[in-house]
Amino acid sequence: MTVHHLNQLLLVCSVVLLVAVAAVRVSSRSGLPSLLVYLGIGVLMGQDGIGDVHFNNAELTQVIGYAALVVILAEGGLGTKWKEIRPALPAASTLALFGVALSVGVTAAGAHYLTGLEWRQALIIGAVVSSTDAAAVFSVLRRIPLPARVTGTLEAESGFNDAPVVILVVAFSTAGPIEHWYALVGEIALELAIGAAIGLAVGWLGAWGLRHVALPASGLYPIAVLAIAVTAYAAGALAHGSGFLAVYLASMMLGNARLPHWPATRGFAEGLGWIAQIGMFVLLGLLVTPHELGDDIWPGLVIGLVLTMVARPLSVVLSLVPFRVPWPEQTLMSWAGLRGAVPIILATIPMVNGVDASHRIFNIVFILVVVYTLIQGPTLPWLARKLRLGDEPEAADLGIESAPLERLRGHLLSVAIPKGSRMHGVEVNELRLPAGAAVTLIVRDGKSFVPLPTTVLRRGDELLVVTTDPVRDAAERRLRAVAHGGKLAGWLGANGAGG
Repeated sequence: MTVHHLNQLLLVCSVVLLVAVAAVRVSSRSGLPSLLVYLGIGVLMGQDGIGDVHFNNAELTQVIGYAALVVILAEGGLGTKWKEIRPALPAASTLALFGVALSVGVTAAGAHYLTGLEWRQALIIGAVVSSTDAAAVFSVLRRIPLPARVTGTLEAESGFNDAPVVILVVAFSTAGPIEHWYALVGEIALELAIGAAIGLAVGWLGAWGLRHVALPASGLYPIAVLAIAVTAYAAGALAHGSGFLAVYLASMMLGNARLPHWPATRGFAEGLGWIAQIGMFVLLGLLVTPHELGDDIWPGLVIGLVLTMVARPLSVVLSLVPFRVPWPEQTLMSWAGLRGAVPIILATIPMVNGVDASHRIFNIVFILVVVYTLIQGPTLPWLARKLRLGDEPEAADLGIESAPLERLRGHLLSVAIPKGSRMHGVEVNELRLPAGAAVTLIVRDGKSFVPLPTTVLRRGDELLVVTTDPVRDAAERRLRAVAHGGKLAGWLGANGAGG
């Protein structure tokens, strides 16, 4: 490749990225998940579109898709609040295991008996489309304050169910008959256990290291966090475990560990997550050939109908029987099973393995994901309102960024007070920070000043709090407690321990 060709490639990539970023605004205004916009860009660039780009390398698409999925899962794990998903873990785990198995069986039966697909092809499709996509769900529901049990269950389910689904798709796509289903169940359980153990271990060690080692530049912290998350995936995969579960759990531990320079790290991860989604969806759009989809539209619609109206609701209802979840919440969870990046990526596995009619499987999955996301996405907020599942918004979480002062054996906390914080109206001395911590500076309306003990805090203020190393955690807990419970936090039971 010459320098001229490289310059042309960089120009095309930058233009596509700018268009895709602008499309985020379009998708947010329309209520459509952004994946549809990015897929559309890829289709327009493809051989049937205005770009006339011929691309049919399924193996490269799978490799890039896996890499992008690692980044997306890492970003999702970093943004997962432990206090929200902890009560939902049993229900989410049941949905991710028993619910997936039930969904695979029902969808495969529908694909076999209603569309005439062979059993192996039907099982592959059933497994491929049984994974939900957190990015697609929450890009639509982000404006609706749902009960924590609903959001926690959906988020944890989408983070957990990728792992067993990947194992099933690989197993169904392997040449030869599938014998001894209980052996397959045992293999799934072993891989999940290995992945979970490695993910938790890497996450704990990584968080401990980042909290006790001061890096020379703040920009290194986001890179270190993502490197730890990718290490968890690689270690899990090399140990014959579930790398996807490992990266999600490791990232979740890192995201709840109060790491230094956390807002910058979170923003960096979100940016990488968007780039991964954009690149992956555009590439998947390039891989599809629109003029070949005609014969697969009907099977895609039928299988999608079985999945959406039978398999998903049945798996939700039966999985949640032990947890006594109210019917309105079950209804929303049933309809919120959006399919996004993962199913289309997984549909490349049978193509790479040379499964019969693998291109047809890919086309059916592509049609199913696009059509039913187009239907479900815009209707989710409407359904949530009809079911009266909107919660009153909680007090906004306090933005705290920590910068370690290694030589001084202390920390500098930058505390941003958001609009909904109950810290508004509290005097500095009413914060009751532990000995060894003090508010040294307040930035208000672009001006900074040294506060007095009687200075009243306001929403929009940014505080600089200096703490010694031993009381850093206690000071941050106290600040979050006041942000959630006001000046009487602690006395009235608002300890701010969560999130």
